[in-house]
Amino acid sequence: MGRNQGKTGKKKEKIKCAVHLPSPAFQQGSSAGLLPLASTLRIKKLKAVEGGFKVRDRSFRSDVNAAIAAFTWKERDLTDSQLDAVWDRVHQSAGWDQGYVDSFVNQDKLPPENDPELPNEKGKGDKAMHEWTKHVDAYLQGLITLEGRGHSAGASCSQCQTADNEAKFRCLCCDNLGMVCQECIVSMHQHLPLHRIECWNGTYFGCSSLKSLGLRIQLGHPVGKRCARPIKTWGDDFVIIDCDQIHYVGLDYCGCGHTSKGQVEQLLECRFYPATVVNPKTAATFRVLELFELLQYESKLSTYEFYQTVSRLTDNTGLQGIKDRYPTLLRLVHQWRHLKMLKRSGRGHDPFRGASETRPGECALLCPPCPHPGINLPEGWENVNREHRYLYALNLALDACFRMKRKDCSSEEADPGLSQGFAYVIEEAAFQEYLKKHEKDTEPKSTCSRHDAVNLADMRPGQGYASSGIATVECSRHNSKRPLADDADRCDLSMVHSPASANCPDQHFLPTPSTRSCRNRFAFMLTPGAGLGDGEAPERGWGELNPLATSTREMGPGTCRDTLDYHFGDYNWRKTIRLGDSLLKKMVTATSDVAEHVIAHQELEATLDREQLQSWAEAMVAWELNPNNPNPYEVVVKTPTQAAVRRQLAEEEERALAAGTDASLSDEVSPCSLIALGIDLESEQRSLKTLTKALWDHSQDRQITRVKLRSNTLTRKLEEWFSLLQLYVPTSALLRKREPQTKESPKPFEVRLWLPSQIGTRVSFDRSLAEIEYKLRNAQAHEALGVLRRNLQIRATLYDVKDRWLRGQGANTRALNAIATVQARIAAARDEYRQARNALLALAALLNHQNVDQEFLPLEDKDIRSMTEAEPGQGETRRKLSWIWRRVNAADATEEETEAFVTETIRVEWGKSRARAQRYQEEIKLVQEEMDRTLRYFVWKVADWHSKSVAPRMEPISAEYAEGLKAYAERQASLCQSLHDGFKAQWQGVPGLVKSANDEIDRPDLFYRRKQQEFERRKARNSGDAGAGIHIVDIVHHSYMTSILRATLVTLVRGYAPIFDVVHYLYTIWITEATLVREYAPIFDVVHYLIRGDA
Repeated sequence: MGRNQGKTGKKKEKIKCAVHLPSPAFQQGSSAGLLPLASTLRIKKLKAVEGGFKVRDRSFRSDVNAAIAAFTWKERDLTDSQLDAVWDRVHQSAGWDQGYVDSFVNQDKLPPENDPELPNEKGKGDKAMHEWTKHVDAYLQGLITLEGRGHSAGASCSQCQTADNEAKFRCLCCDNLGMVCQECIVSMHQHLPLHRIECWNGTYFGCSSLKSLGLRIQLGHPVGKRCARPIKTWGDDFVIIDCDQIHYVGLDYCGCGHTSKGQVEQLLECRFYPATVVNPKTAATFRVLELFELLQYESKLSTYEFYQTVSRLTDNTGLQGIKDRYPTLLRLVHQWRHLKMLKRSGRGHDPFRGASETRPGECALLCPPCPHPGINLPEGWENVNREHRYLYALNLALDACFRMKRKDCSSEEADPGLSQGFAYVIEEAAFQEYLKKHEKDTEPKSTCSRHDAVNLADMRPGQGYASSGIATVECSRHNSKRPLADDADRCDLSMVHSPASANCPDQHFLPTPSTRSCRNRFAFMLTPGAGLGDGEAPERGWGELNPLATSTREMGPGTCRDTLDYHFGDYNWRKTIRLGDSLLKKMVTATSDVAEHVIAHQELEATLDREQLQSWAEAMVAWELNPNNPNPYEVVVKTPTQAAVRRQLAEEEERALAAGTDASLSDEVSPCSLIALGIDLESEQRSLKTLTKALWDHSQDRQITRVKLRSNTLTRKLEEWFSLLQLYVPTSALLRKREPQTKESPKPFEVRLWLPSQIGTRVSFDRSLAEIEYKLRNAQAHEALGVLRRNLQIRATLYDVKDRWLRGQGANTRALNAIATVQARIAAARDEYRQARNALLALAALLNHQNVDQEFLPLEDKDIRSMTEAEPGQGETRRKLSWIWRRVNAADATEEETEAFVTETIRVEWGKSRARAQRYQEEIKLVQEEMDRTLRYFVWKVADWHSKSVAPRMEPISAEYAEGLKAYAERQASLCQSLHDGFKAQWQGVPGLVKSANDEIDRPDLFYRRKQQEFERRKARNSGDAGAGIHIVDIVHHSYMTSILRATLVTLVRGYAPIFDVVHYLYTIWITEATLVREYAPIFDVVHYLIRGDA
């Protein structure tokens, strides 16, 4: 304890501490207790003795603020196994082990609060980096010292200790070897012939090689044994490409008959992959091929870049003239990955078919959670009722990527490829046959959006290109590539197919909706059985593959297809090993939110009429069973639009022209076109006014220029408008002259257009123009209200998402930008409606139309709110729906039609609420089934590899080959079993999550209690007050702690302050476990020190 100066100037006692042990304060062999706020640090160590522990105190100086608790132990309380169990828990949760803590305590130092190699709290930088900058000179001195011989200068050979042999060689790959003589460096590297050697020339170290020192690699014999009749490689200039150097080695084959293997087999036996089948002069080590394979999968590094890296490691000056082995490495990498694909798919274990007889798609890695009949589907899945068939449906998504072009280089004859449809890309001959069959077909254009992938499908890929891109079919729920998706050479998406099993009850190709009508038909949230899928699986895949485009663009056709196969396979493998996290994340998301949506839907239904609900539900089910039925997500009450009215007026003009009664005064502009042009100009005036208001003193030149250009364009349009207007309203020139004159000319958006609604009774004109404007203004007002309503609902949704889910400055800034965009649309619709209403009132007085002011109410700012918002100052009990939601978008609205519109709006919102609740419930069932299918898949895979390990062979094979077959199959089986066991353990808590979610649905009070607790936690976390967020943490009981400790519970809450506030809850309790609990990260780290004693 220490004394601090309070705000009043009086001293008061306040507990302070710094937590230096991220683990329970005891350990086998040593223990650090809590420390006093003083310069003396007391450490209590436990020494294991027979039957218990012996306590030993130790004190030393320390300048670190700490709190102390003098703990006393009963030697019979803990056993070795119990302490080991505690340390295991600490190591798993915090990454600390007992020896790491002891290493500090034994040096009279306090262990650090956090792992120094891990990033620190956000905003505080890398502590390890800051500490390193203080020692830059020492590090630099150490590096420069190593340029010389260091402590080995003038010493004899570190190995033979012979003074006659000059120690002037060192190995850069061997650790702590020191300086050795030539004889020792050669003898020591008989097993390590690819190490990098340097030689001391009296002044500095120069590069050397083991070949120049006399080392030769003997194949076909045990290491260290020489062949009686060695056969040197052709020219004795064999090159081996390794991870860190291109080596020139002396290599001999066996010629004495000790082995019957050929040159290729002898090289492979030493894990050297030869470049050619006959008289190879180059090889690559297995490890460099494995390194580059994974490196390219992860980083999309090109082979050229990798080769240049190894070449520069060999000679970074360009003076040695290294032989160019880049084309050789290209070939080796291609062959290596093809062999690995065949090996991993079990093709080497097939006793009846060779590699060339591989079936289409046989080397592809299947998606474990997807349904595979005969592999991971339960018995009787074919007989499930219709409402549960979605659990066994195969959800597919397809898309094309036009970045993955390929230049028209090489040919099928020169580069046919190694994989002929073995995995994901279709066999070329079949694809060309398909293209030839449909070469005269014309792809129908997209009718719902300007989708260039469809509309431009018949265009050639461009000069110099052989293909316009690729298309894939993917599992839309797990983002895995399906086998044999067609190469999209000059083709469109309709040519992409996937050989999904016909035994599956459903195969869903779910389109991603692009327009509003498509969203109402195909939105995943409205599609039964879709769960919470989003259909973006192909897009995520392209994000991984696009960086490879610069490499595949230059490849020949066969190499390009093979490269895609290899990368798709690795993509699927990474998805497979991450299924434990991805499926669990989906389950946590669904179970945490399902109660909210279900309860919200139940509360909505409680306010609606039961008979009406039943009729709505029947219509909804009918549409879900047959999409040709009326779509319940579309408002049935039709609304007039400006486009529809303009089309109607154009048809009337067409009939007048046919009858010879057309009254147009211009061949180019008709009366209705004139009024429509004026209304469009009004819209441009409003838009320009908004842009002009956004300018300020420090606006950029680009922004000012854009506004000026639009202003100039509008001015020219206004001049043309007035010339046209004068044809139909000659007196409009008189009206313009009567306008008050000012010193400055009015801005383009301030100019009156003198439409019929603005002319009124000032001058005479043709009343038919007023009738045309009235119809267009009517549609304009209704359309503006529709836009206003849609954007108000969008704004409400954005605010809800922002408040509930978004945290952090970046996410909130993006959300506010999106809200600002929607708010601008709301303001534009508001202004448009107000202007249209004013025009309608003026025209109604001119044309004697009645009740226009009742049909189109004044739009005040308080009326612009969503369906769930109340007026300012009103509570939920007094909330009234704004009139904009109670008005029908029809010119001749009646009270019944108004009521019908309100009913339709509520029906659509009810339908969407029902869909959300159902999709979340479906997601829980889907993920549960996918987890079960994943486990069943690995059970099948284990059995499959076990069967391969004992499969009989058609021809006799060597014992070594048989052992290799069995070893690899058993290793693969063990790997699949490990994945099965790991996922099963990771998903053990899923039934509890599902039960908790169902309990919240059955008892809404549990849900509201959880939401309140989450709100309080967020409030405490956002307040930044560490001392204000202290909560009592439940103590977890475990059966392995059989001994009961009577202890004092000390809860330490660490905030951001440099000196930590510590709150002691002094309880005398019975506990069964010592637990490290972290809560409210990153503000609080709550640590339980559960030790019997006094605090």
